[in-house]
Amino acid sequence: MKVELLAYTQNADDICAAAGRSCYSQKSSKTILGTINAEETLDKIVGAGHHSVVEHAVFTFSVEGVSRSLTHQLVRHRIASFSQQSQRYVQIKDPTYVTPPKIEQDPELKKMYDGMMENIWETYRKLEEKIPAEDARYVLPNGCTTNITITMNARELLHFFSLRCCNRAQWEICEMAERMLKLCREVSPTIFKDAGAPCVSGPCPEGKMTCGSPKRSKKG
Repeated sequence: MKVELLAYTQNADDICAAAGRSCYSQKSSKTILGTINAEETLDKIVGAGHHSVVEHAVFTFSVEGVSRSLTHQLVRHRIASFSQQSQRYVQIKDPTYVTPPKIEQDPELKKMYDGMMENIWETYRKLEEKIPAEDARYVLPNGCTTNITITMNARELLHFFSLRCCNRAQWEICEMAERMLKLCREVSPTIFKDAGAPCVSGPCPEGKMTCGSPKRSKKG
């Protein structure tokens, strides 16, 4: 898996803070920009539940080598933009797939898993010689790797991280979310300082389903 931050709103913390303060001022956000403490302002405004102000910050990621199983979960986050590698127009000639850790750690299961993948790709290649790739792709597995471009505003990212950084999230999308969050904190530390699983900054909302292992140590 490779996760890179392609583009983001420059000075996102300051811009969102200025936008928030302008709601309570006769001055414009342009006039306010750079004259206030962004962390203090956002703590007060976002802490009061006014999350719309961080929608002014947008982040675009390039993600490589993740499974179709992951992207099927990812696209459920509808307030976002996605551009995914097409299996209609891109021929998947060689076996490229994600192996779950629990399979990787068991030699017998790994052998069986890899053998199945080789059989799938052998079938795919034979089909692709005679029919369009858009039809041959029906045999490809959920574990098949893909590349995807993701764009979300900060408000949706905060929601995404609250769900997908949780220990109860599926392991692959959790790993991707943690990497995305690390990149966001590097360029926008104020907006994302309390981002992540809900237990980073408060109680776990999972009730009886809690994992029992709060992630407070991962903050920062």
